[in-house]
Amino acid sequence: MSQPQIDEILDIVAQKALIDRSKLTRDAKLADLNVSSLDMVEVMFALEDKFGVELPFNANTNANEFETVGDVITLVEKQLAAKKAVSNG
Repeated sequence: MSQPQIDEILDIVAQKALIDRSKLTRDAKLADLNVSSLDMVEVMFALEDKFGVELPFNANTNANEFETVGDVITLVEKQLAAKKAVSNG
């Protein structure tokens, strides 16, 4: 994934979870940043809208799947790759 796309993901996470953008690194733990499950729902919806992908996320069951900011980036990367593979197929 290109750095501009990663920057867009980080911008969305910062905006929706009300976090200082400078604190967002791939290794930053969402729990340490006080990102709630409601924040994650808003982040997921915003990422879906921005990138035109569907992210498999359920706040009740998937909230613990995302331990770090990098986990969120990886999920978006996977969905964008799958979308590209389908459109090229």
